[in-house]
Amino acid sequence: MSAQPSAVVEVAAAVDDELVDAVVGLLPQLSSSATFDRALLERVVASEAATLFVARLDGAIVGMATLVTYAIPTGVRGHIDDVVVDESTRGRGVARSLLEAMIARSAELGIRTLDLTSRPSRVAAIRLYESVGFVRRDTNTFRFAG
Repeated sequence: MSAQPSAVVEVAAAVDDELVDAVVGLLPQLSSSATFDRALLERVVASEAATLFVARLDGAIVGMATLVTYAIPTGVRGHIDDVVVDESTRGRGVARSLLEAMIARSAELGIRTLDLTSRPSRVAAIRLYESVGFVRRDTNTFRFAG
């Protein structure tokens, strides 16, 4: 039995048709309310505060996640958002590869803390987050939608 190839993770350096097609396919798997906006994707890829990571299997983009970094008086912080892996490739270590790449980048940048959130119903995702070192915090998350 041969081992499945591991995901190759890279930073999206430019918005091209391949990236657009991948994001268009991944967004509905992330959120039923997410809509694609190429101009917004271009802003993310060009941003100094956001890094879009993409994961490839056999050359095709099958996952993505965004690392957002920001400096505040208590230190440089990071947040991981929009982690999604194509349904057809789940269970092959793609999300783990994305997380490990973002954790490594965070260390390079001197990020003091790295946060992410997940709905309680996403049991497998929570197990994955904990397995790579994230610790559940006793906190409340608040959102203002203006």
